[in-house]
Order: sequence, then structure tokens, then C-alpha cells
Amino acid sequence: MYQNARPLRHVPLLSFRLIRIGNSHERSHRDREVCRPGALDLTAGIVCAYVSNISVPAAHLSALIVTVHATLSGLASGGAPAGAAAEPEIEKPTPAQIRKSITPDALMSFIDGRPYKTLRRHLTKHGLDVNSYRKRYGLPADYPTTSANYSAQRSALAKSLGLGRGGVAATEESVAEAAKPKPRSCKPAETQAAA
Repeated sequence: MYQNARPLRHVPLLSFRLIRIGNSHERSHRDREVCRPGALDLTAGIVCAYVSNISVPAAHLSALIVTVHATLSGLASGGAPAGAAAEPEIEKPTPAQIRKSITPDALMSFIDGRPYKTLRRHLTKHGLDVNSYRKRYGLPADYPTTSANYSAQRSALAKSLGLGRGGVAATEESVAEAAKPKPRSCKPAETQAAA
């Protein structure tokens, strides 16, 4: 990305400490609070460590220093860092994208764009539940969380195992089995001799 950039590893720490924001006589009370010596020292240390490991062009160095200093000042004052939003704005999908995300074999996640048979485990991994996912992306209340083929497969498995049958179906089946004649078993020879 930065082809003509030369690393600034040769810049000593003291040169960053000489950076001043305006004339010291013209600073307001607010500037004195924000520009505490500790904040400047910490800013200089962070920028030096960053520049020693990553090549930064000289033109971007001042922006880096200002950004680090603003972030540290925001953290020191107890507020959010400068430039940080409370919650990033999430782009809501269009109705066409919502329709395309539902396929018979999988549901496409709006978080990472990957297909999933069921979204529940994926959503919990990202700290969401189904309702918050629907609200976050503006999805309708009837948006599925399981693909159609996967639901049909699980339903067929449950029916083959006899799950989900109510009391009526279970009693009719048990009555039909009880009415069948049982095969006779042979008595062991010892019991016949004793009789």
C-alpha cells in the first residue's frame, strides 16, 4: 500500500515529546486538562511502539499522533474515544436480499454471509437471539431460523422414532400390540420334571 514509505524507526522518543498544541500561553483551561503531561508521554510511547513495528509514511504521522492523543484523552475523561460511535450503523437488507437468503437447503446469515442449516447456534456465538437478530436486520417476524429441508429431515426422523405422538395415538398402538397373540414358549425340562 505504501510503496514509497520509509520506516521511521530512527525517530527517537524525545522528538515526539517536543510536540506542542499551540502556544503554552494561549492554551485554555480545557486544553491544559486534555494535554496533561501523562497523556502526551503515553501518546508518544504508543506512537513510537507502533512506528517501530509498522512502516508509516511521514505524511500520515501527524494524523496518527492526533488520533492516538484524541483517543487517550477521550478515555481519560471517562467518555467514549473521539470518533467512536456508540453502535455501528448496520445496513438493513432489502426485501429481495431477504428472499434470496432463504433457500431450501440453507439460510444465509446477514452477519457473515455464510449458509447455515439452523441459525440458532450461529446467533448465540455472536451474542444474539432470534428476536434481536430479526430486529437488528429488519427481518419479518415469520423469518425462519431453520432451513426447510433440515426441518423436514428432523421431522421424518422424529416420526420414525415414534416421537410426538399424543396419548390417544400411543394408547391405540399399545392396545393393538396387546391384542396380538403371543407366541408360546417352551417350558424348560427341569420345570416339567418337577411337575
